Amino acid sequence: MSEPIQGEVPEADPYDNRRQVLYWRLLARLFDPEEQASLESASLAVVEDIGLPAALLDSGASVDSVVQRHPELAAEFDRLMVPEPEEDGARDRAAEVRRAALASKVLLNVFASSPGTVTAEQLARWQSDAGWLERALGCRPGELRNGRGGTPQVGAGGGVSPTGTGVGAPTPDLSRLIPEIGPELGSIEAGLVKRMHLREVLADPQLASRLTPSMSLIEQLLRDKNNLSGVALANAKALIRRYVDEVTEVLRTQVEKASVGELDRSVPPKRVFRNLDLDRTIWKNLTNWDPEEERLYVDRLYYRHTSRKTTPQRLIVVVDQSGSMVDSMVNCTILASIFAGLPKVDVHLIAYDTQALDLTPWAHDPFETLLRTKLGGGTDGTVAMALAQPKIAEPRNTVVVWISDFYEWRTHELFESMAAIHRSGAKFIPVGSVTSSGRGSVNPWFREKFKDLGTPVISGHIKKLVHELKTFLT
Repeated sequence: MSEPIQGEVPEADPYDNRRQVLYWRLLARLFDPEEQASLESASLAVVEDIGLPAALLDSGASVDSVVQRHPELAAEFDRLMVPEPEEDGARDRAAEVRRAALASKVLLNVFASSPGTVTAEQLARWQSDAGWLERALGCRPGELRNGRGGTPQVGAGGGVSPTGTGVGAPTPDLSRLIPEIGPELGSIEAGLVKRMHLREVLADPQLASRLTPSMSLIEQLLRDKNNLSGVALANAKALIRRYVDEVTEVLRTQVEKASVGELDRSVPPKRVFRNLDLDRTIWKNLTNWDPEEERLYVDRLYYRHTSRKTTPQRLIVVVDQSGSMVDSMVNCTILASIFAGLPKVDVHLIAYDTQALDLTPWAHDPFETLLRTKLGGGTDGTVAMALAQPKIAEPRNTVVVWISDFYEWRTHELFESMAAIHRSGAKFIPVGSVTSSGRGSVNPWFREKFKDLGTPVISGHIKKLVHELKTFLT
């Protein structure tokens, strides 16, 4: 291609023009639901020219409906926004335009919600579209909103942004971007749930069946459970149990990744097939190899030791059940039930606002525990401390996990009691948030005090708390 003559205006790149049209339409629709005729017609021309269906521009069409009519697009939505390395510095301009059209569809469906009352069908559609956005970011559906997984796999090496946002643009750092997207998705979903006539939806089994359990929905159900009865209450309980079972399965996997206690070799191994140490058995019987028959004769089988030395440990979980801590309440109730199922771990569970409730008898069943909680109200941690302190019989074998934002009424009195637990030899773990997103506000006075005490506040993903507890119980 010849260089432009000095003073001559370079010819515009047609691919850049097409991509800009799609992004201008995206921005216009995000900030103003009214259609801009010129942008709509130009975008339609671009989409049709690159061989994509016009349904991508239909604000009323979900991603699911587009994929059902055009199944070949499903694979393109997967990891759509995950950067890919460039090959020899080359850019596939046509592919960038295509990705821009697909990405615009997902982003508009998720972030441009209509005002007014939300139906069960609309909520289900949004949840499905949010799932496609999570897939586009390299995550599993529900992973960002509910905090069910780790960091997506990002392409190695350099590369343009996956939607082609400009020449020489740096590769987006998804490890930083995704933790910010999760809370926003959760906030949008919570807003949609609040705009539903939830009681009417729950009273209709057909409508209720369209609901997908999520943290936002569970929060509303727990807040409103005392106002429900009959079919509506039964449907609410079914949704809560579904969510509890799903999250329990994920958290149990995280907890069971590390065994509790060291191997106890004084206990003979169980002589069962799953404990068979095949490598050692072969090694110890090599003298019985018959070269003529090419056969190994085994005189003795060797088994692995699986019994572990464990000291009974007491885990006391205290959870602030005020309105700002609802997701922590749900997650920690489930987590406590999982640890309650481990051998030689004695779990106690206390929930509080201005009054405290000992939920230990139901700690093994998070569903029953959540039905007994009462979300909302003020906060007075001293009433929970009055229940927790007598449970510390052997400090060295006790861990106290206190989950709260620590905006307390009797600030100094409560902190002195917590410091006393720490000085007694028990492990005290203050937790500012155990949410799906890791976002949470913590009283700065308590944060500094805990830091000075040598027990800094854990704030973030629930995996951090799982790690701390496994470290103590091992």
